[in-house]
Formats: sequence, structure tokens, C-alpha cells
Amino acid sequence: MKDDFLKFLDDFLDYLYQIRGYSGTTIITYEIALKQMIESSHINKTDNTINIDITPFRHKIIKNRKKTIAKKLSTVRSFVKYLNNQKSLNVKYFPNESIKVPSTLPKPIEKNYIKEILENANIEEKTIVYMLYGLGLRISELASLELDNIKNGWVLVHGKGGKMRELPLLLELEKTIKEYLDVYNPAKYLFEKNKASLGAASLRYKLSKLFAKHGIKATPHQLRHSFATHLLNNGARISDVSELLGHSTMATTQIYTKLGSVKKMEDYMKAHPLAKKG
Repeated sequence: MKDDFLKFLDDFLDYLYQIRGYSGTTIITYEIALKQMIESSHINKTDNTINIDITPFRHKIIKNRKKTIAKKLSTVRSFVKYLNNQKSLNVKYFPNESIKVPSTLPKPIEKNYIKEILENANIEEKTIVYMLYGLGLRISELASLELDNIKNGWVLVHGKGGKMRELPLLLELEKTIKEYLDVYNPAKYLFEKNKASLGAASLRYKLSKLFAKHGIKATPHQLRHSFATHLLNNGARISDVSELLGHSTMATTQIYTKLGSVKKMEDYMKAHPLAKKG
């Protein structure tokens, strides 16, 4: 049975790479965790159901950090889901309780770093950074953005759950887009290859490569975090930022307010009368 599962694992990894577009590093992480799970778990078949007791696997990883344990268990969930949906098997695993991981605050990128990178970026890289940092887009929203949705100083964004929002184009961003279009002349999508959307994975790679040249590890979502954080730190209303981000509720946006706590404390220490000497 375990040999069968190792074959299924190879198929699963191919699926992640070929169909889902996962990176090589992520594939390796999945492979290590799932091989460890298959080798240490109890797998048996009763009637038409394959049961996986992952108790030994959970004992094996118990000394890992909570975040690592959560990731490994998430990998197992994805694998079982694949076996049931793609391989038409009836696989159940237990215990299947997840690990609660304390939410970590996103780290925004300093404005001076972004400015420096923009000064050294080519027009395509500059447009990617501007769209993510200037509009707070998700990488998936940028990948699917069509030219028809950019007009008259506004960008119409198709967000999560089919929700749509209109974002105002900053003048500098509008100029950059025009320059980019003159050079690349895309047919349908803002970023495309062979008349199809370039894809989120390719855009993410271009962005990380650009920042890596300057010794900075950055993700598209960090630029979205930076967009929100810098707006809030400069006095923007949380309700407006929430609308710009396309959040369903302001509660989701409120995590960004915590990011400015250090800055608020510094401002308080400078501004309060008791903090002033003489």
C-alpha cells in the first residue's frame, strides 16, 4: 500500500508543477513532508476506503515549530484532497485537527527601498511594481487585468468572489502604463505572452528577481501590505483603505493599523508636552 502511495505522490508532485504552477522549492517541501508522512503513518484499506492514521507522523513532527507543523499538515490535506478528487479514491486520514498558528503581521517594504528599486527598474518591472504598490492589487488581480479595464484615469478590478472595485490611477502610474504599452503593445491583457495572460507565477518571479538584485526578499503581497500601511501611516481613513483593497470587512484591514504602532509611539514621544525638555 505504501508503494502505491509513493507512486501517487509522484503524480501529485507532477500535478502541482504542471497544472498548478508551483515552484521547484515548494515541490521539494511537499515531497519531503509527504514522504515522511507515508513512511511513518499506518495505511490500510477497509472495503472501498483507504484509511491513513497519521498519529505516528504527528508525533514525529511534534518538536517542529507550530508554523512548520501547520504547513506539513496542510500538505497532507492537499494530498488527500488530490487523491479523492483527481484519482477518484476514497481516502480518509485521522487525526485531522489542524494546528492553530498565531497570526503574524506582514512586513511592509520601506518607501526608500521601493523608490530606489523603481529608479533602477526597466519599464516592465516598473509597471509591475507600480500596479502592486500604487493600487494595492493582489497578484492574481494583476495577472488577469485586461486593457479594457484601464481607462479614463480608473482601473476596474475583478477581485475575490467576483467582487468588482474601481481604483483611481495616480498620474505617475498612468504615464508609466502608457510608456509600457508603447513598448510592449499587448493585445488583451496588460501583461501577456502569446496573447494569453502572463500568469501570476511569472509576474511573481519577475518581481522577486528585481528586488533580489538589491538584496531584498520581497513578495507581491508585501507590496500590497506596503500600499495599505503607508496610506494608513499618512492619515488615510481605514474605511477608504479597506475599500481600495477590496476587503469584505474593515476587520481584515485593521491588522495593518498594528503595523504603525511603533511609528505612533515615536510620534507620541516627540509630540507630548511631557516629552519635551525645558
